[in-house]
Amino acid sequence: MSVWEFALLVLAGVGAGLTGSIAGLASLISYPALLAVGLPPVTANVTNTAALVLTGVGSVSASRPELEGQGRRLVPLAAAAVLGGSIGAALLLSTPTEAFERIVPFLIGGAALTILVQRPPRELAAEAAAAGVHRHGDQWWLAPAVFAISIYGGYFGAAAGVLMLATFLLTTGEGLPRSNAMRNVVLGVANTVAAVGFVLFASIAWSAALPLAIGLFLGSLLGPRIVRRAPQTALRRVIAVAGLGLAVHLGIDAYF
Repeated sequence: MSVWEFALLVLAGVGAGLTGSIAGLASLISYPALLAVGLPPVTANVTNTAALVLTGVGSVSASRPELEGQGRRLVPLAAAAVLGGSIGAALLLSTPTEAFERIVPFLIGGAALTILVQRPPRELAAEAAAAGVHRHGDQWWLAPAVFAISIYGGYFGAAAGVLMLATFLLTTGEGLPRSNAMRNVVLGVANTVAAVGFVLFASIAWSAALPLAIGLFLGSLLGPRIVRRAPQTALRRVIAVAGLGLAVHLGIDAYF
C-alpha cells in the first residue's frame, strides 16, 4: 500500500466517523474508500467491519454515563445481537463475490433512502414520550427487532445504526442520549462478533484496516463536537443524496 492510499484511508475513516455521528452511515464512506484502493467487494466489506470495531469501543466508552442502570435491559439485547451478527457474517461468507457485488448497490441505495425519509431522532423520542412508552416498559418485539437488524449489520451494516436508534426511541421510552448509548453497545456487539468470524474464516486486508481504523477513531472523537454545531437535517440529506449517487455508480459497474 502506497503512502497516498494510506492517507486516503485515514481521511476516509475520519469522514466515516463523522458521518456515523451525524447519520449512522459510516460504511457509506469507508466501504467505497476500500474499493477505491483496489480491494474486491467482499474483502472490502470484511475489512471495513474489522476496522469499525475500534469505533464501537470508543463510542461505548464515551457513553458510560448514559448506560448507567441499563445493564439488565441490555443483556437480552446483546444476546440477540450476538446471534444476529453471527448469522449476518455467515451469510456474507457464503455469498459469492459476484452476487455480493450485485447486491451492494441495493443495500447502499436502501440505506440512503432510509436516512433520507427517516424523521429526526428528536421527533421520534418526543413521539414515544407522548405515547407513554416508558410507562409500559419495552415492547415485546424489541429483542426480535434487534436480532433482525443485527443480521443486516453483520452482513453489510450501512444504516443499521439508523434502524437501531429509531427502534430504541420508539420502543423503550428513553430519550436520544440513552437510546444512542444503547445503539452503540448493541451494534458494537453485533459488529465485533461478525469481525471475529471474519478474522477466523475470511481474508482481511490488515494493511487497509489499520489506517481506516485510525481515521474512524479520530472521526468518532470529532463527530459529537461537530454535530452539536452543524445543521443535522441538511447534512443528513447531503449524505443520503451522495449515497444514492454511489448506489447508482456501483449498480452501473455491476450490471453493465
